[in-house]
Amino acid sequence: MSLPETIVQLTVTSQCWQKGEIKGEVKAGSYEWYFQWYFLKGKLSVHPTLGRSLIHEPLSRFLERYDYQLEVGGDYQFFLRTKL
Repeated sequence: MSLPETIVQLTVTSQCWQKGEIKGEVKAGSYEWYFQWYFLKGKLSVHPTLGRSLIHEPLSRFLERYDYQLEVGGDYQFFLRTKL
């Protein structure tokens, strides 16, 4: 039996290496969020609050793993182990 999963689409809209910041948007199911990842501080901000608890932890893990490989305008995917 396979586990439920949802594909998460992530787009990087801007980054500033001097500030240690990556901004972008994330879409999963019918949800859409905007994020700011302060990679020098390890801090993630996600808006709006609706459904934020569903994406915060998996998005944080993805960004911690791939932040230096992400490029502005790039589209990326990862999976949530839940159905949205």
